[in-house]
Amino acid sequence: MKRLLAFIRKEFYHVFRDRRTLLILFGLPIAQIVLFGFALSNEVKNIGIAMQDNSHDIHTENIIRKIQSSSYFNVEAPILNYNDIENRFKSGTIKCAVIFPANFGSDLQRIGGAKIQVIADASDPNTATIVTNYLNAIVNDYQQQLNPTVKLNYQIIPELRQLYNEEQNGSLNFIPGVIALIFMIVSTALTSVSVVREKELGTMEILLVSPFQPIMVLIAKAIPYLVLSLINFMLIMFLSVYLLNVEIKGSFLLLFAESILFIITCLSLGLLISNVTDSQQTAMLISMMGMMLPTLILTGFMFPLENMPWIFRVVSHIVPSRYYYSIVKAVMLKGLGFQFVWKETLVLAGMAALLLTIALKKFKIRLS
Repeated sequence: MKRLLAFIRKEFYHVFRDRRTLLILFGLPIAQIVLFGFALSNEVKNIGIAMQDNSHDIHTENIIRKIQSSSYFNVEAPILNYNDIENRFKSGTIKCAVIFPANFGSDLQRIGGAKIQVIADASDPNTATIVTNYLNAIVNDYQQQLNPTVKLNYQIIPELRQLYNEEQNGSLNFIPGVIALIFMIVSTALTSVSVVREKELGTMEILLVSPFQPIMVLIAKAIPYLVLSLINFMLIMFLSVYLLNVEIKGSFLLLFAESILFIITCLSLGLLISNVTDSQQTAMLISMMGMMLPTLILTGFMFPLENMPWIFRVVSHIVPSRYYYSIVKAVMLKGLGFQFVWKETLVLAGMAALLLTIALKKFKIRLS
């Protein structure tokens, strides 16, 4: 045990002596939490919009006023003529244009119906759909104000309820994925260079002639990064709760235990990468790029897995962060217990055992 503690202390010295490692370990998580929590959001706001009012009546003025008061739109200078619309779109100053015909008010009062032309920039189809839905809601709300007493023979009135995110906090969509991304990148990347560093520095011979078993060498390499990753976890939780106003609805102890299991899985993967590579650059490249893209694409927090082709859905089952992402969402955001996440927990435990076994088998006890 004394020899193990001495090796663990040595690994801690390696970490604290390298400023780049400390920057990746603590600077990257803080930057990602702040970036995804504040700068990035899937909500569509501050949309550039311009209007051409050819009617200039009380109805068009009221609708324009409602659009101006909405936080979703930034109203630009009015459109002077129809040819000016395409130039505005090409310059990128607007994403949407609204044209009121010259007889809008008279048609509304005389025949009980009037038309509005809405032109949206569909180079981003999702944004265009959201923008048109916003405008439809504003126009329908104004129409309801004009005829509050008009009732149909029957009505279907949907009553909406937003489960698990009633305040529509955009950060809740990113926090579980960011936590999985941070652990996958940081834990895997830093551990992946641990064994390779010994090879490059020429100190691997010392490890090989020591009375340590290979499994003890790998444990000594992994424990410092496990401890530092848990400190990272506490820091991320603190920022999520007090900076991003994310409520932990489920058991914190369960979330903590699941995070330990996921970190061990990432450390095992990092040790495997470290054992099969011969340079720190190669190990870092494989762990950073090879783990970041699957975590971003194949976990479901950036793009819904249901919308992907079947081959990508199949491949996503071998990405550990997919299961941890599901666990964090279930425990942290939905308040669910272990009985709802035991399957994902079992898969992560199996992955950790398998990766650690392969890493041990790949650990070379002789230098070539």
